[in-house]
Amino acid sequence: MSADLPFTKPALGVCYYPEHWPESQWTEDAHAMADLGLSWVRIGEFAWSRIQPKPDQFDWDWLDRAIETLGQAGLNVIMSTPTATPPRWMIDKHPDMLAQTEDGQRRKFGSRRHYCFSHLGYREQSAQIAKILGKRFGQNRHIQAWQIDNEYGCHDTVISFSPSARSAFQNWLEAKYRTIDVLNSSWGNVFWSMEYQRFDQVDLPNQTVTEPNPAHAMDFRRFASDEVMAFNQAQAHALRQYTDRPLIHNYMGRITEFDHFEVGQDLDIASWDSYPLGFLEDRSDRDDAFKTRFMRQGDPDFQAFHHDLYRSVGKGRWWVMEQQPGSVNWAPFNPKPLPGMVRLWTWEAMAHGAEVVSYFRWRQAPFAQEQMHSGLQLPNGDWADVQKEIRQISEELAEIETPQTSDAEVAIIFDYASSWAWDIQPQGRNFDYFRLVYAFYCGLRCLGVSVDIIAPNTHEFGNRKLVIIPGLFSWNQTLLSALESFGGQVLLGPRSGSKTENFQIPAKLPPDLDAFDIKVTSVESLRSSDRKDLINSGHIEAWLEHVETSEDVVETTSEGDPVLIRNDRLNYLTAWPDEQAMERILADLAAKSGVETSKLQSGYRRRNWGHYTLHMNYNAFPIEFKNNNKTVQLGAAELALIHNETGNRLF
Repeated sequence: MSADLPFTKPALGVCYYPEHWPESQWTEDAHAMADLGLSWVRIGEFAWSRIQPKPDQFDWDWLDRAIETLGQAGLNVIMSTPTATPPRWMIDKHPDMLAQTEDGQRRKFGSRRHYCFSHLGYREQSAQIAKILGKRFGQNRHIQAWQIDNEYGCHDTVISFSPSARSAFQNWLEAKYRTIDVLNSSWGNVFWSMEYQRFDQVDLPNQTVTEPNPAHAMDFRRFASDEVMAFNQAQAHALRQYTDRPLIHNYMGRITEFDHFEVGQDLDIASWDSYPLGFLEDRSDRDDAFKTRFMRQGDPDFQAFHHDLYRSVGKGRWWVMEQQPGSVNWAPFNPKPLPGMVRLWTWEAMAHGAEVVSYFRWRQAPFAQEQMHSGLQLPNGDWADVQKEIRQISEELAEIETPQTSDAEVAIIFDYASSWAWDIQPQGRNFDYFRLVYAFYCGLRCLGVSVDIIAPNTHEFGNRKLVIIPGLFSWNQTLLSALESFGGQVLLGPRSGSKTENFQIPAKLPPDLDAFDIKVTSVESLRSSDRKDLINSGHIEAWLEHVETSEDVVETTSEGDPVLIRNDRLNYLTAWPDEQAMERILADLAAKSGVETSKLQSGYRRRNWGHYTLHMNYNAFPIEFKNNNKTVQLGAAELALIHNETGNRLF
């Protein structure tokens, strides 16, 4: 994935807000950053009201001086477009630019991300401010990268039911289908007399009496994703007129409302904002016992999953733009990280190929919404405890030769459209696409396997030995061609190929593969209490498909229902295995593929990294493990970087 990239030694950075602090403090801050071992600093993503206080007035002096001050201290500046926070005068100019919720309520000014992606007036204003910034700073020697906007999708802001969205959606449909008859046929609108005579009759799929046509809802989700892509593209095109520095966006964890792969086509680097403790409390499906056990460490697999996802979105180049350094302010509970965890999170990101890990934020804000969010410094300028870990990381980085990240032997396909589809038609309260894919990923991680996450339109799988495709909504020809030419093992998860692009059951029945004699004749979603035992070990949960097949049935439930079906290199799971069964099935398939595995103890993870292996203890207690017949001890929240050939532990 990144074999053709130039060698890049990982670096550390921080997010800074010069507009929040007296100018007399900037020089001291900049030198303290450099002294700590930081070399990158992000600025400007929320500063629009200070850059352009009025429609016809710009104030550049403070920003010019801030950039020069940071640059003179030896810091590389990441300049941001401020479009996530349009100023108040923008609302006066475009009062209809605000998004609307599904129940028709208009969003208000007073926080951030208060815009509808479909509003062309605001999109033009955003491209214009990007152009103005690019023209002024595009060749500035201190600015070495650009961030566009901030956290697309945060606060549920992709989907808007505004008049602007309605009009744009109608235009989008007309461009796609050309005639209303084609739309009616594609959607199956003969059902319930839902046929239209004109495109301007098609409304947004909200506030219907019962659920809307799933094909209608699916096209609306595709449209909404395309609007994010168009919004980002407008700014990227504006900036590229004036700068050759890389363009970046900072994505978020478990945000699936838009296709990150598509947005990434107009960017050079993908980044994401990693908040392990906040995400464990706010976005995890884990039970309370798990959350209690890892409340100060984070889910041992959640960060790694997104590292691998965004490495793929960035076509091999990716950063962590915001790394949690202490307690956050936005989760249901906000504990402080266990000592050593920030260092562990940082090294884990770098072992997955991160070029930069940047901490949020330099100094804790004493005012407004995020005043309870920790920084590297306290509001009064004293150091927070985490600065010791960051200084240690900086010293350790200087001691090693950093390898490049190479392709893993195992890959999982992640498809945003499948997430939309199973959100629209889950067919059971417990079915969630992200959770399904994550279950496969966690099963592999527990076996000590490094994993790549790849896009659903991948042309070929390279030298990988095993490819896993869980819950794929609909096949595309590119992926089918890649499967046909692939010589390794393929595992298809439940619901794969169960719909056509137009959200209809395929004529040949799922999984709709010519080379695989299997037909799904019915499905059932299972209550949490309804678990079916497997004949070997473990059980299935949430989902079971009933099939007709002439292929080899490798495993069944105790009641005789086929669960794992095999045809040479193709494997199909008709059900959702629990953790025990998942690990067993994956271990068997890995062995068949020639992929080495070993069952890891709970909370212990490892990542292959060139000629190193990074070993990590996510537990709050010490552990030990064997490496080349030597016993290695790891304290709570501790890591070990071990050279694979010599067996020596670097730290």
